Amino acid sequence: MVAIAVSAASSGVCAEQSSFEQLFRNRTMRIDYYHVGDSATELYTLDQVYEQGAWAGSTTALIDELNLGRCMVRVFDLATNRLIFSKSFDTYFGEYRTTDAAEQAVKRAYHESVLMPMPIRKIQFTIESRDKAGILHRVFDAVIDPDGIDINREGPRGDTGVITFHQSGDPHRKVDVLFLAEGYTSTERAKFESDVKRFVTLMFSQEPYASRRDMFNVRGAFKASTESGCDEPSHGSYRRTSLGASFDSLGVYRYLLVEDNRAIRDIAAHAPYDALYILVNTKRYGGGGIYNLYCTTTADNAFSDYVFLHEFGHSFAGLADEYYSSTTAYNDFYPTGSEPLEPNITALLDAPRVKWQQVVTQGTAIPTPWEKADYDKMDSEYQARREELNQKIAKTKREGGEAGELQAESDRMAEEHARKVDQFLAASAFAGKVGACEGAGYTSKGLYRPSVDCIMFSKGVKPFCKVCEAAIARVIDSYAR
Repeated sequence: MVAIAVSAASSGVCAEQSSFEQLFRNRTMRIDYYHVGDSATELYTLDQVYEQGAWAGSTTALIDELNLGRCMVRVFDLATNRLIFSKSFDTYFGEYRTTDAAEQAVKRAYHESVLMPMPIRKIQFTIESRDKAGILHRVFDAVIDPDGIDINREGPRGDTGVITFHQSGDPHRKVDVLFLAEGYTSTERAKFESDVKRFVTLMFSQEPYASRRDMFNVRGAFKASTESGCDEPSHGSYRRTSLGASFDSLGVYRYLLVEDNRAIRDIAAHAPYDALYILVNTKRYGGGGIYNLYCTTTADNAFSDYVFLHEFGHSFAGLADEYYSSTTAYNDFYPTGSEPLEPNITALLDAPRVKWQQVVTQGTAIPTPWEKADYDKMDSEYQARREELNQKIAKTKREGGEAGELQAESDRMAEEHARKVDQFLAASAFAGKVGACEGAGYTSKGLYRPSVDCIMFSKGVKPFCKVCEAAIARVIDSYAR
């Protein structure tokens, strides 16, 4: 489909202030489609439209004012052409298209979903995608009749149990977080519940969640897996699980994602949700998070608490990775000369002004001359050894050998390096200050983060920097109003 340029200004509130009841029923419309392409092309094809349970989102904040995603859904009342709903988000495909394979024109197809309140009348459903300059272009549209006989109105299957962990009130006025069990067998439900309780306690001990805990509902959806754990392709290990979570996603050893979107949505349909957290029953280090899609963490690693908070920052609040030295699969994830959408990194195109100018510590230079060269020397030595050990562990396991000693060495090294990094950054002349520190978004030069340290930068349970904390708070408040 030929792209149609859409003004960035159109992301603001332009729907007439009609009441929810005039436009929607208190049900959920789930629109499934395929997203196909490579680095240069993309194509959308509609798969299936579902009517599901009660709408979990806000009934008043129906237009996305945050505009943080690389994609945007806009829904128009067909008869009047009024904008009645919008939502920005990122996708697994969006990450794939920055990889070497995508740049070599290897096309992949990903299954995706959009959830919205069930409209009363026919709608025009549109999807927009950003170009490298950040401009949204319409790439798909379809007319959907909510009364059509082709809409699937089957209820969810009865093989999933729902557990309430924290209840604050009406889903329309709360952030509804839903944990999905992955790699927990029928005998491990109690472990899943215990693991979720531990992470919920952690979340509500950390700002800005702690002071806003009454803005959240937290539930879990448990569908038993046949086997414990998850797939580890580089180890030659595969498990039959409910969702098919896999390490080595996009070829990155620690990256843990799920490609089976339909399985995710079918299990999640048992409970109201705004945000999905896939909890994977394994001790290995890893996780992942994609904005307004889902995030993952493993349950039992020494760094699981850190990963839990870090990945939720991605998927819930659209925060960027602030680190720049770890291995990734991406090429040109943040194009040179464009300002990143994420609130916690910047290309500093208007120096010395910065987009978090209001919280910059008085007297702090922009850019901020932090001790980057010394940090890079310390970190590069660790990253090289880490990669070497990962490869040795994977090779040993694929060949059926015992990798326990290698894994123990890797774990010790990771914990020691995390301590060294904490000590180094705590001793920085700019510790606790907000400025613009070069090195962010997988890029050593040309991108900047607000502070020398943050959960989005280095391993460990520590405070979010002021910019990240404020960004998360804005997202919470956008749901709970």
